[in-house]
Amino acid sequence: MEKTGTRGIGVKGEPVRVVFCGTPAFAVPTLLALHERGVHLVQVVTQPDRPRGRGQKPAPSPVKTAADRLGLSVLQPYRIRDPEVVRHLASSAAHALVLVAYGQILPKGLLDAFPFGALNVHPSLLPKYRGAAPIQRTILHGDTETGVSIMLMDEGMDTGPILAVERVPIKAHDTFGTLHDTLARVGADLLCRTLEAWVQGRCHPVAQDDSQTILAPPIQKHELHINWQEPAAAVCCRIRAFDPWPGAFGFHGSKRIKFFHARLSAYTAQGRPGEVLGLCRDGLLVCAGDGTSVAVGRLQVEARRPVSADAFLRGYDLPIGSTFA
Repeated sequence: MEKTGTRGIGVKGEPVRVVFCGTPAFAVPTLLALHERGVHLVQVVTQPDRPRGRGQKPAPSPVKTAADRLGLSVLQPYRIRDPEVVRHLASSAAHALVLVAYGQILPKGLLDAFPFGALNVHPSLLPKYRGAAPIQRTILHGDTETGVSIMLMDEGMDTGPILAVERVPIKAHDTFGTLHDTLARVGADLLCRTLEAWVQGRCHPVAQDDSQTILAPPIQKHELHINWQEPAAAVCCRIRAFDPWPGAFGFHGSKRIKFFHARLSAYTAQGRPGEVLGLCRDGLLVCAGDGTSVAVGRLQVEARRPVSADAFLRGYDLPIGSTFA
């Protein structure tokens, strides 16, 4: 597929009309890219304002904020399956629906309401990592490659046929945060190119191979707790998978401490799993279960901000030989 550049995406001589469903920051680059490429965004659908921050005051989603800035019509239904909502969106005369991390399951009546169907931007190489947490799961599993799939949605969980895929390498220092941002940018461009090719009849759906499925269910709280008995590579992947949010953690005594900016270290020592070995160029060295160590660049004790490893040691009593649990 060729990139569209700044040309408008059209069908039969008119701009493509799209209903866009999305909520978090991951969806914003796609919304902006569609707008920049001349797509007529007839309706933006996002989740209702939710309590956020320390004050727990209702705040708009990132997609709503971006849509308001662009002057687009925003709809925030509590249930997109509500018959009135489905009728409203189906009557929009849109050519297609585009969904990026919306947060609710769309009913069949809505999926079938548009001539070119519903296209989904999913941050994995489907059928690998179907589900809610594909980015975290691919880092947790130690993969060296991921990507974005543009899927034609059906009623299943990320089971629809694939229209396009773009592969993305996972670098040794990638975290959830860096990979999230990369895949959001890649997905935005790939969606626009795929939408143009799809409405012009230049790409064709390919069924997923269900035998290759790997599920990516939501992250559970217990998965954030580091098991220092694991090899250093696995500990490092766990820290990277939850950096910068929500943060993998361990305990020093009764204090919960979060770990960020993890690096594998070549340093070996006869330490116990979780034992603090000292400082190095990349951070605080902590022994893992295989006798190798992890360098932790930033740490956060509860109720404080994350700081560099050396600043942490200046403000927190953590002697060499201490252990994290």
